Formats: sequence, C-alpha cells, structure tokens
Amino acid sequence: MKHDHFVVQSPQTPAKQLLLLFHGVGDNPVGMGEIGSRFAAQFPDALVVSIGGAEASGPAPGRQWFSVDGVTEENRQQRVDAIMPVFIDTVRYWQKQSGLDARATALIGFSQGAIMALEGVKAQPDLASRVIAFNGRYATLPQAVSAAHTIHLIHGGEDRVIDLAWAVAAEEALQSLGGDVTLDIVEDLEHAIDDRSMALALNHLRYTVPKHYFDEALSGGKPDDDDIIELI
Repeated sequence: MKHDHFVVQSPQTPAKQLLLLFHGVGDNPVGMGEIGSRFAAQFPDALVVSIGGAEASGPAPGRQWFSVDGVTEENRQQRVDAIMPVFIDTVRYWQKQSGLDARATALIGFSQGAIMALEGVKAQPDLASRVIAFNGRYATLPQAVSAAHTIHLIHGGEDRVIDLAWAVAAEEALQSLGGDVTLDIVEDLEHAIDDRSMALALNHLRYTVPKHYFDEALSGGKPDDDDIIELI
C-alpha cells in the first residue's frame, strides 16, 4: 500500500505493540516522528510509525487528511467520512505488516491527526485499543462507544485552534455512554504538544489499565494472558 510514512522504530524481534502517529495539517511524517521517538524510547518492543496525511497541504512536504478550507461544523463530518476508508486501510496495512491486531494497536494523533484517530475508532470500534488525542476533537460526538478501546484526551488549556470545550464535550459524551475516557488539561498550553503533554501520554500508555479489565473482573471473567500484552 503506497502512502507517506516514516518508520521511527522497528524492533529486531517481532513487535509486541504497534504505535501509529498522525500529524496535523501542513505537517509531515518526519516532523511527527520526533514525537514518535519519545514513545519509542519507552516502548522498545513497539513498531512505531508516523503516517502522512492522504493529500498534499501547502508547501512540500506538508500533508493533510482533508482540506480545512471552508470547513464548517456542518461539513466536517462529510470530509472525514470521505477519507476514512483510506485511513482505516492504512491502519490495517500496518497491523498486517506487524502481525498485531487492534488489541496491541494505539493511534496517536495531534490536531487533525487526533480527529482522524478519534473518528477512526468511532467508525470502526475494533480498529485499535487505545487512542491518544493531543489537542483534537470529534467531527461530531459519538452516539455509541465500544468497551474495546480507551480514549485519552490531552488538551492545551489555551488552545485557540481547537478549543478545549471540544475535548470537554467529548469526555462528557463518552462518559455518558459508558466509555473508557480520560481528559488531561495542560494549563497555559496553546495548540501544541509539550513535555507535560508527553509525560501524560506516556504515563497513560504505561500505567492506565483499561476499564474493560475491571468490568471483566467484576463479572467474574479473567483476561487471557495474551491480552496482557496490550498497551497497559
């Protein structure tokens, strides 16, 4: 499958986790790969790949998943839906390449990349087990959630590109539907990822146990040993 990408880390032994990164409008896979290197350092057994948007955006090598020219609340979902099959195929391609399934897959996005990651598991709940959305939002709030994935929202308190209110609304919507979600607000941060955002993201991937484990325990079930290699 032909698409722009940058392999940040490919372990010598078979990968145990798949971390896919998605950049914002006008950025590129190499640029987002700098963020990926922080994840790679903490997950040496992970295949870490930064994925480029499906189309050019501004001066080369800028990319995007959908145009933001003239984007409105009314047409944003349509634009996301139009490109979503390509996004899903790209995730599935790297799952096949790595030999890993959704349980070991995390989608990590910033800005438009976060929109695509959130919308990806909304469109196809079995696409990944974790989403880390830096300064992102849903195109439209979900009407249903799956217990199979955990959403981590990390947002700058002073973001003027994607207002914090969108992250708050997403958290409230997911909680009302019984979803597994966290929201961390980084004070004084604008539309960016800083060391505080990264620390929150890494801590969630390393230490936050998915809600469905607790649900299984309460119901008398026990996760299979193979499930414990998920991103916990």
